Amino acid sequence: MNAISPQRGPVYHASPSRFSEPRVALVHYWFVSMRGGERVVERLLGLYPQADIFTHVYNPDLVSATISKAKVTTSFINRLPGSRRFYQYYLPLMPMALEQLDLSEYDLVISSESGPAKGVITTPDSLHVCYCHSPMRYLWDHYHQYRNAANPLSRLAMPPIYHWLRQWDVSSSARIDRLAANSEFVRRRIAKVWRRDAEVIHPPVETSLFTPSNEIDDYYLWVGAMVPYKRPDVAVDAFTANGRPLLMVGQGSMLRQLKARAGPNIRFVDRLDFNALRRAYARARAFVITAEEDFGIAPVEAMASGRPVVAYGRGGALDTVVPDRTGVFFDRQEIEYLIAAVEEMELFLRHFDPRHAVAEASRFAPEFFDQRISRLIADI
Repeated sequence: MNAISPQRGPVYHASPSRFSEPRVALVHYWFVSMRGGERVVERLLGLYPQADIFTHVYNPDLVSATISKAKVTTSFINRLPGSRRFYQYYLPLMPMALEQLDLSEYDLVISSESGPAKGVITTPDSLHVCYCHSPMRYLWDHYHQYRNAANPLSRLAMPPIYHWLRQWDVSSSARIDRLAANSEFVRRRIAKVWRRDAEVIHPPVETSLFTPSNEIDDYYLWVGAMVPYKRPDVAVDAFTANGRPLLMVGQGSMLRQLKARAGPNIRFVDRLDFNALRRAYARARAFVITAEEDFGIAPVEAMASGRPVVAYGRGGALDTVVPDRTGVFFDRQEIEYLIAAVEEMELFLRHFDPRHAVAEASRFAPEFFDQRISRLIADI
């Protein structure tokens, strides 16, 4: 039976006999790439190898072998025209699609939420744990940014559709028995929009795959999608102004305009294979993050490679970067603030110890994620 606590939301009391060999379902919004959210699902499959996966859209060619081996059930979104490429256009249908998924045979349901995933319907005897990468940003704090960047027809349609989606998003959050957030920043987002408490469990980062280098080059490194909310323009404009070498790795809608405004000291690379990315991390003078990230895996990978971080001082970076030990912060996403932070980094590098960065990065190793998720479920 579920007891309702006004402070914590639903608290589930599980029957030990029912969970001796639980049937487990993992619900993820879509599988069209292997990014942080998909790596979390992959890790959950390590904890629950018998789990079945439910999702809106699934492209088996773009996921890991671990995920492709699992039984994957898709919602009707997967059968709609162009869904693998234009899945985001079907967002208004996803709440109904989730509610059509039959999870009545499962004892434990773990939803991986960033797009619509948590709104599945579960039985009174099952346990629903949500691991939240973020409440849907495009519905809440990034709504006006997304709307301003949309085409005229989308701008006209978004207000009534998103108004309804926000209502569903809040109401469906009450279906969750226990919540975990991937950072303190996301925990605060959850409290703001869903009025629910969440335990912070940082996502798994394969820190052991990265090693420091004895050779350090003179370039700063930026890695990510070249899209507005990542603010690559701040990095390009700041380094064009200060003249220091900058390597920009990534693709996206802003790439052409960024190349047009960049100085000769800035080099763009669409993508690097994993070994090349490891070398880029390890030999960079420092890593630069200009976005307000939910968590941000790249800065942790840079620290695991023994390099410090220049970070915008909001969002998930506050969980990962330690001032005057593994990096420096800047307060505003503006050119002069980043320029000043880079100069501060130059002073910091005189006494920076790469071992400190490696030690701080190790706090996010996958085994800690495993322990905390297992303890969260066992304690319910």
